[in-house]
Amino acid sequence: MRSVRTQLLVGLILVLGAMSALAGYGIFRSALEEANELFDYELRSVAISLPQSVADTELANRESDDFEGLQDDRVVIQIWDTSNLLTYESRPSANLPRQHAGFQSIEVGERHYRVFGLQQASRFVQVGQPMSVRDESALKQASRTLWPLLAILPLEIALVLLVVKRALRPVTIISRSLAARSIETLAPIDMANATPTEIEPLVEALNDLLVRLDKALHAQRVFVADAAHELRTPLTALKLQIQVARRDHAKLNDEDLLRKLEDRVNRAIHLVQQLLTLAREDAEVSARAGNADLRHVATQVVGELSVLAEHKGIDLGLECTGLTAMESSIVVIGDETSLTTMVTNLVDNAIRYTSRGGQVDVRLCVDGGDVTLEVVDNGPGIPAADLERVLDRFYRAGNATGQGSGLGLAIAAKVAAKHHAGFSVLNRTDGQGLNVSVSGLHRVPADSSATARSSSARLEPSWHTRT
Repeated sequence: MRSVRTQLLVGLILVLGAMSALAGYGIFRSALEEANELFDYELRSVAISLPQSVADTELANRESDDFEGLQDDRVVIQIWDTSNLLTYESRPSANLPRQHAGFQSIEVGERHYRVFGLQQASRFVQVGQPMSVRDESALKQASRTLWPLLAILPLEIALVLLVVKRALRPVTIISRSLAARSIETLAPIDMANATPTEIEPLVEALNDLLVRLDKALHAQRVFVADAAHELRTPLTALKLQIQVARRDHAKLNDEDLLRKLEDRVNRAIHLVQQLLTLAREDAEVSARAGNADLRHVATQVVGELSVLAEHKGIDLGLECTGLTAMESSIVVIGDETSLTTMVTNLVDNAIRYTSRGGQVDVRLCVDGGDVTLEVVDNGPGIPAADLERVLDRFYRAGNATGQGSGLGLAIAAKVAAKHHAGFSVLNRTDGQGLNVSVSGLHRVPADSSATARSSSARLEPSWHTRT
């Protein structure tokens, strides 16, 4: 992968070189045109300044010498009288034909000339100059204008290197700072050192990631510590009971001892299952894509937990409202496995904490495209001081009785959050029991196969359906 520094340097140097070449070409062409204009002006000046008696002067026989800044052997001077008779020619070998007045570019004997003709009262003066002479002199003068540009080019490249290095210094500082950190350091990056505007979003996103990662690791450490503590309690009690049984030489057919041991083992198994479920839900940030028949899920859960409800003499029922006579399924967007876990935990919690002979209702309320799941019981409820903490992991209300891990509501809330649904835990207005609500589940139209499946769902004899 090419680095930003390399891309900037190559790009800036190439652009700078291209712009310098373009500027140099423009300067060169301008200087070349100005030099040609100057030579034209000098040709005209030579023609105007020739004396009337030029044929009788020493000019006719002089050797090469400077004349108005130009050497006369590099300039051809011709004079015709009024009879169109050539009276003077500085270089007969040139043999330039007479041209019209003004500037002309002609070719004679494969040589190009620039000539200027001037009509005077008693004569016609023509001054010519080889184009090769003009081009050579013009190129020399125009080339002199490029030297300053070529001389400053290395300085410009050096400035580009310095500017790019200075501009990328904050990135280098951040990289070195992160490289020097230990694996346990997740503090946000200090942005007090004038972080450039362009990389502020990157630093802010990185800081946000570090904060979330720190929270996740902290939650993981707390989770592991709490899990170890919760597992230690039933396992320690189980170990103590075994030690007491050995000390007292208890028989293996002691029903009371076996019941206690079984209770401890069941508690440990339940806690491990809850921990594994919570770990699975934490591993997935969002729910898997798919659809689930929530009525079918609730029917299965109520049927499976009906044995537990019957054992405690609890009236367990399922109610569905908001459905038309032709509808029998409630298909929502979501992961069926996670939704099953959520409903199971809510119903299991309600049964566990409801007194013998109580009532637990599972309600599915359809309102247009939204579905609300409610689990209502007539148990002891939750003290008002504990309502804000009941969703914390391993937390149990002060009035909780029986065995529990304190993870049921936390798991259900996690599943609801993955499905972008609301989750609330409230005491009933009549002061008898608890109402746990999952609202905002999105319904999709149920097809015929889902309807048939829901209609043929098996109903257990220990619970009943209310409509």
